[in-house]
Amino acid sequence: MIGSVDPDSRSAVIEAGAICAVAGQSQRDMRGWAGEYPGLFSAKPFDAALYSTLSLAMAFSGPWFDAKQLRMANKVCLWAFGLDWLVDYVATSPAEAEDIARRCVATSEGAPPVSGDDLTRMLADIRDELAASPAFPVLGSVWREELRFMLEAMLREWHWKSEERRPSFEEYLGNADNLGFTFAFTSHWIRTSGPQVADLDRIRQASRAVQRVIRLLNDLATYERDLSWGDLNALLLDVTRPEVEQRIAELAAVSRELIVPLREDHPEVAGYLERQMDFCAGFYQVGDYWGAL
Repeated sequence: MIGSVDPDSRSAVIEAGAICAVAGQSQRDMRGWAGEYPGLFSAKPFDAALYSTLSLAMAFSGPWFDAKQLRMANKVCLWAFGLDWLVDYVATSPAEAEDIARRCVATSEGAPPVSGDDLTRMLADIRDELAASPAFPVLGSVWREELRFMLEAMLREWHWKSEERRPSFEEYLGNADNLGFTFAFTSHWIRTSGPQVADLDRIRQASRAVQRVIRLLNDLATYERDLSWGDLNALLLDVTRPEVEQRIAELAAVSRELIVPLREDHPEVAGYLERQMDFCAGFYQVGDYWGAL
């Protein structure tokens, strides 16, 4: 009968409604951060849809979390978009990009933010908020290391572009820390964990595997934009779309194999990682986070 809803479908719709409500609360947080750190988010590509879709990505990936529990995932993800904008599109020389990275590393290690610099001011606020979490004594060093990995990967890609050197596909995939997913996940992990943290290596390995999948999903969706923005993309590296799709399938299978052993002792971590991957598989079939230049 047209218009009828079976009980299972009704339950899914109710869950989707709750998820969207959490995403709406998170989106308001993001708009507040955009106003608090205007030097990071005033460019045109930071449009309303970016805040909306980012908040939806987090809410659908962890539907058992409320907006407060997802706050750090949202805040760090948004900060990483601001960092990416400054490194990839505002910096005009290797020295400028390297100075951005240097300031961020110093801030992560406890230095005060640079006067007038919203990038380090927001990072310092994130650092201080995370430092109050029970898991930070164990995971704080991991957080700083993941930040360095992300910054080093961004600089490596910057040099590839500035030197007009096309990396091999394997080099490019090996530089997936440029995406920033694992750094953002680590921040969320700290925020939602208690003082007893176990299986660090296995969780980090699974996170990095998921990051590689999302890196390639992103590339398939953003090829035209990357061409117009002068960005690198896997499809510019002598591999075809079917070859990239096959590699995504292989990497996703590896990711799930790494996630399965985590489900018993770390159900929220395992679920969040897998749902992030699956959300991106659907999202990137249709759209992208960035607005137009």
